[in-house]
Amino acid sequence: MDLTSVREVVDARCALPWQRGDAWLAGGTALFAEPQPGLTRLRDLTVMEWPPWEVVDDHLVIAATCTVAELLAFAQDPAAPWPRARALITACCRAFSSSFKVWNTATVGGNLCLALPAGPMISMAVALDGMCRVLAPDRRKRLVPAADFVTGAGQTLMLPGELLRSVSLPAAALERHTTTHRMSLRPHGRSAALVTGTYAPDTGRLDIVVTAATNRPLTVQFLRPPSPPLLRARLQDLLEPGLIVDDVHGHPAWRRQVTLQLAEVALHELMGE
Repeated sequence: MDLTSVREVVDARCALPWQRGDAWLAGGTALFAEPQPGLTRLRDLTVMEWPPWEVVDDHLVIAATCTVAELLAFAQDPAAPWPRARALITACCRAFSSSFKVWNTATVGGNLCLALPAGPMISMAVALDGMCRVLAPDRRKRLVPAADFVTGAGQTLMLPGELLRSVSLPAAALERHTTTHRMSLRPHGRSAALVTGTYAPDTGRLDIVVTAATNRPLTVQFLRPPSPPLLRARLQDLLEPGLIVDDVHGHPAWRRQVTLQLAEVALHELMGE
């Protein structure tokens, strides 16, 4: 789709004051997918040439401009570290209901900032204890837990002019046992429920993360593995009607029931049952 209101595209490195009508441009798959009234200037991030991913101080740091295809290539590299985490990352990359062409253009940061309930990069970042590095227009930075970054459907903690620079995943989370389960109304449709689970046998910590069925990520954490009834009870208390997505991709009551079932399957799988 042509963005007819855009008047210029500028280098993101230019020290131009942020103004109304500005937007950051990375892959652009969301920007060009639908009308953007009031958008007048794009700040091009592709010139930054950030490494798609790198290992820094026992953290996997994924640049906001890393494409889905680049992240998937890392996750499927048998020589790369953290095979358990790479399995979860692979599953989240493959949860995109889009073409291979989009995978080579859409970015990790774009998916997080778009904040759609079905955004699988949100699921990945939350499940692996991600920290989002956010830069302000004056270059001041702040760190935001991925679990808090998305506040609702299409809503984040980002302030006007702020930029998501990267997502950092700690080694402690990358070494846990992982599992991912997804449900949609059709084989290649948008996710109606996406449940990820992680388990650290050395500490007993077990996390279940729910996305796609809810308008923001939902996490339940246990210091030791729960029984299936306890897990179900915790989730039932948190899955309030206003939190569950209601659209053409799945009825809320169905999404809620599917989420509970997938969470129990994830628990059994993490326990090796």
